[in-house]
Amino acid sequence: MDRSKDAAEFLRSRRDRIKPEQGQLLGGARRRVPGLRREEVAYLAGVSIDYYVRMERGDLRGVSPEVLDALARALQLDEAETEHLHDLARAAGPQAGRRRKRPAVQTVPVGLQRFIDAVTGAGVWVRDRRMDFVAANPLGRALYAPILDDVSRGNTARFVFLDPAARNFFPDWELSADQIVATMRSYAGQNPLDKGLTDIIGELVTRSDAFRIRWASHDVRFHRSGMKRLHHPEVGDLELTYEAMEFPANPEWSMFAYTAEPGTPSAERLALLGSLAATVTQPEHDDTGTR
Repeated sequence: MDRSKDAAEFLRSRRDRIKPEQGQLLGGARRRVPGLRREEVAYLAGVSIDYYVRMERGDLRGVSPEVLDALARALQLDEAETEHLHDLARAAGPQAGRRRKRPAVQTVPVGLQRFIDAVTGAGVWVRDRRMDFVAANPLGRALYAPILDDVSRGNTARFVFLDPAARNFFPDWELSADQIVATMRSYAGQNPLDKGLTDIIGELVTRSDAFRIRWASHDVRFHRSGMKRLHHPEVGDLELTYEAMEFPANPEWSMFAYTAEPGTPSAERLALLGSLAATVTQPEHDDTGTR
C-alpha cells in the first residue's frame, strides 16, 4: 500500500466531512469544497497553512504527537481515527521500513485451547488481524460454521464480501461490511508491512466492488464490543452481544465471546446450538465404556 497516498486521502476525507458551522467558522461566500478549507483546518490546528498542506499531501515525517493531536481535534476525529492518524505518522518515520516483530509461535497454546473449551455458556472464537480463524470452543465453531467452509477458508472478510451466503447469515450485512473494512483499515495503519493483511486486502479490492468502495472511504474503528444479529442455518435468528479481548503475548490475535440476554428467544436458541455442538463433539464409546 502507498502510505503517503493513504495519509493524504485520510486527511482529505476527514476535512471534507466537516461543515464550517461544526468547526465554529462562518461559511461566508459560496464554497467550492464540501467541508473545511485547508486554511481553516490549519487555523483550527494552530499550524501554518504551508505545514498543513504538506501533511495533507501525505508527508507526515517528523510531525510531533502534539501537532497530530491538535490536528485530530481540528478534524473532530474520534478515538479510533486519532490513533489511526498517529499510526500513519509512525509509518512515515525513520523506522517505517522495519517490519514489526511477529510472534515466533503461531500455533494455539494448549492452555489457551483448554481455557476456551472450558467456556460453555458463550460462543468463543479467536481470529487474527487478517480476519483468519485461529481457534474456537465447540459453541463458537458451531456459531460461525458457515464461515469455516472451503469458499471463505475461515476468513471472515472473504466470507462477507465473496460468499453470497453472507447476506443471509448477517441480516445487517451493510453494517457488518462497513465495520469489517473499517477494522481492517485500522489494522493496516498499525502494521502497513503485514504482507498477509495486504494480500487479503488486495484480493478483496480486486474481487469485490463493495469492499473497494468501502476501502476508499478511509473509515476506521476499534472492534471492542457490540451487538450482532445472525440468521443461523440450524437454529434461526440470534441477537447476541459480544466482547473482544486481546492477547498481550500475541497482539495479532483477538478473542470474541458471544452471549445472549437471559430469558430471550436468542438465549434459548444459543443454548440449543450449544447442545447440538456438544453432541457432535462428544466422543463415541463402546459397550465397555471405553473409547
